[in-house]
Amino acid sequence: MGRSSTRSISTRRRRIWDRLPIVSHLRQSVGVQRWMLVTGLILTGGFLLTALLAPLIAPYGHAQLGDSKGSFGVQQPPSAQHWLGTTVGGYDVLSRVIWGSQTAIVVIVVAVILSIFAGVLLGLVSGYFGGWLDRVLVMICDAVYAFPSLLLAIVMSIVISGGQSSLVGGILAAASSITVVFIPQYFRVIRAETVGIKAEAFVESAKVIGASPWRIMFRHVLRNSTRTLPLIFTLNASEAILTLAGLGFLGFGIEPSAASEWGYDLNKSLSDVTSGIWWTCLFPGLAIVLTVFGVTLVGESLNELGDPRLRGRKAVAADSAKVTLGAALLADDAAGVLGTHPDGRPEND
Repeated sequence: MGRSSTRSISTRRRRIWDRLPIVSHLRQSVGVQRWMLVTGLILTGGFLLTALLAPLIAPYGHAQLGDSKGSFGVQQPPSAQHWLGTTVGGYDVLSRVIWGSQTAIVVIVVAVILSIFAGVLLGLVSGYFGGWLDRVLVMICDAVYAFPSLLLAIVMSIVISGGQSSLVGGILAAASSITVVFIPQYFRVIRAETVGIKAEAFVESAKVIGASPWRIMFRHVLRNSTRTLPLIFTLNASEAILTLAGLGFLGFGIEPSAASEWGYDLNKSLSDVTSGIWWTCLFPGLAIVLTVFGVTLVGESLNELGDPRLRGRKAVAADSAKVTLGAALLADDAAGVLGTHPDGRPEND
C-alpha cells in the first residue's frame, strides 16, 4: 500500500513537471526546432542570471573609476585587471556590460507588465461588450499603433524627464513609451479571442445561471484567451531592449553615474572605432545582439510549438523519417539474407 501510494505521488509529480510550459515545449520539439529552443533558453537564461547575480559577478561598480591601486585609466586594452578593457570615460567595460543587464530587466518588467495589464483589460471589455465602446477603443488603439515606438520614446523621455538622463527618468521614459506602443498588440489579440469565446456554450451557460459579466470575463473568458501571450511577451521583451538601447544611443538614455546602459556605452564608443579601439563598442553591442537573439528564438519556438498545424507537420515529418529509415534497414537485412544488393544485383558482381 505504501509503495503504490509513493509511486502514484511520484507519477503525479512527474506529470505536473511535464505540463510546465518550458518542459512541455521541450518534449514536443524535434530536430532543428529543439536546437532553436535550447539555444534561445541558454542565451535568455544567461541574460537573466547575469542580471540577478550582477552584484556578485561584477568586478567593479557601474560608475566606479578606480580602486585601491588608483584610477583605471582611459581606453585601456583588455588585461588581467580589466578583462574587457576600459571605456573612454574610464569605466570597466565588463562591469558596465554586467550592470547593464539589470537596467534592461527593469525596463522589460515595468513596460511589458504594464502593457499586458492595460491591453488585456481593454481587450476583454471591448470584445465582450462590443457596441460603440468597442469601436472607440479599436480606433484609439489603431491610432496609437501607427506611431513609431522609438519616436514616441524620445517624446516621452523629453516630457517625463525634461531631457535629463536620470535613472528614474530614463527608465520611466523607455517603459512608458513601450507600454503605450505595445498596448494595441495585446488589445487586438485578447479582443479577437474574446469575440470568439463569448459565443461558446460554457459562456452561455454561465449567463443562464446568473453570473455577472465581470465574473464571466475574468473567470471563464480570460483563462481561455491568453494562449498567445507568451509569444507576444517574448517579442515585446526584445523590442523593449532595442528601444532602450536606441534611446541611450541617441542621447536620451541614462547617464553612467546613475546606471549602466548598453546604448549609452555604444554612443560614447563611436569615436573609438576609427582609432582602432574595438573593445569599448564590441561587448555592449554583442550583449544587445545575443540578448535579443535569445529572446526572439524562444518566442519563435513557442509560436511554432503552440500552433497545432506546425506541430502536426513536424510530427508527421519525424514519423515519416522513422518509417523511411526502418524500411531501408529492412531492405538491407533482406538483401543480406538473399545474397543480393538492395538494387537486385548479385553479391558476386
